[in-house]
Amino acid sequence: MNKIVLITGATSGIGLACARKFAANGDRLILTGRNEQRLEEISKELTAKGTQVITLAFDVRDREKATQCIESLPAEWKEIDVLINNAGLALGLEPEYEGSYDDWDIMVDTNIKGLLTMTRLVVPGMVQRDRGHIINVGSVAGDAAYANGNVYCATKSAVKTITDGLRIDVANTAIRVTNLKPGLVETNFSNTRFHGDTERAANVYKGIKPLTGDDIADVAVFAANAPEHVQIAEILVLATHQGSGSVIVRQNQ
Repeated sequence: MNKIVLITGATSGIGLACARKFAANGDRLILTGRNEQRLEEISKELTAKGTQVITLAFDVRDREKATQCIESLPAEWKEIDVLINNAGLALGLEPEYEGSYDDWDIMVDTNIKGLLTMTRLVVPGMVQRDRGHIINVGSVAGDAAYANGNVYCATKSAVKTITDGLRIDVANTAIRVTNLKPGLVETNFSNTRFHGDTERAANVYKGIKPLTGDDIADVAVFAANAPEHVQIAEILVLATHQGSGSVIVRQNQ
């Protein structure tokens, strides 16, 4: 059965890959992001291929605007089947004692509080209907800290705990909850982390074939379409030569 899928952070990277993969699966999409123009471009791309799309331009850190946008959905779009909490980012790669206050605030407000806001807005309807699926995009960084990852790792550790807690809270319903944890994925993630330093960002992926957004989106689609009695609670996806968040074996270095 075709689903209504809401994806946050849908304008690039894993979020955009999820939009395209769920569209190919025949689902209806609610795409959110901060870049209204980019959302319109993606909507036109997918609509041309026969996908029904609604776009909502807001920052998940803005709880009031997020609430307004979700409440503005037409009646036929309100019964969201799958929520993909993908919006998130890493900023900086310094020792904790040299970190930026602004970077910390943005990561905590986006990766944790933004995810909580979307969960609070969407999941009550799922509980009322006794169906739905929440896929939170966590990270291998949430399993253990790595050098200079401190606050980012902490936010993704929080995503794991929040996801586990939600799964417990809805265990009396037919709702499923998944923590999807990517390892090294080549998107604009590193460029964002290094505040636009493209050369430094490119070095992250040298000597190893990283995952792509499509690789992670494939897993999300698989989880969402598993039989109703199957809940893929947590899945870690790493590049072949990545052993953990801190162990990456690079070739020809």
